[in-house]
Amino acid sequence: MNVLVIDVGGTSVKCLVSGQLEPRKFASGPTMTAADMVAGVLQLIGDWNYEAVSIGYPGVIHAGKITAEPENLGPGWLGFDFVAAFNRPVKLINDAAMQALGSYQGGHLLFLGLGTGLGSAMIVDDVVIPMELAHLFFRKGTYEEYIGKAGMERLGTKKWRRIVEIAVTRLIKCFNPGDVVLGGGNSKKLRTVPAGCRLGDNSNAFVGGARLWTHDS
Repeated sequence: MNVLVIDVGGTSVKCLVSGQLEPRKFASGPTMTAADMVAGVLQLIGDWNYEAVSIGYPGVIHAGKITAEPENLGPGWLGFDFVAAFNRPVKLINDAAMQALGSYQGGHLLFLGLGTGLGSAMIVDDVVIPMELAHLFFRKGTYEEYIGKAGMERLGTKKWRRIVEIAVTRLIKCFNPGDVVLGGGNSKKLRTVPAGCRLGDNSNAFVGGARLWTHDS
């Protein structure tokens, strides 16, 4: 089955279909609605053939449905009919969970996505568990306010790296995973990887999106 995987982020939307090697992307941002996203994707992938669609969404998904509007995008996602828009079967998954699924090598994985915000998910013995750690209290704010893009811009890269190491170490102690993957675009700005962690890659989102059609979660 050829699967079109769409990774929706606060900065860009990236797409890849089975059999292709190079993703295509376009800018997103705080005003992008669900309809805008679909229109941008359809314009971008006109020559690709696909039978199903996986969408990694930067927000809460429950029972395969969006349950809250995204923090860093425009409105209109809650209740949007993606099946009708793409005229294909569609599976929705939290974007961090999709990257986690693509990074998974077995056992107990904690995934943390360092991007516009902070994505988080766990996989425990093949069961995918999306999480929302970004909004938990940390220091004088939340994890996202310190680890997300705005936090890095406010603190400066050097101090941000130290904060990331402190926060990641705290989360490792809390969840005691066997494997920790740091993904998201800003993971590349770490000079060293905290102990017990490995760097992921944004391309793992496409692997996860394809696995979604064969993985029982």
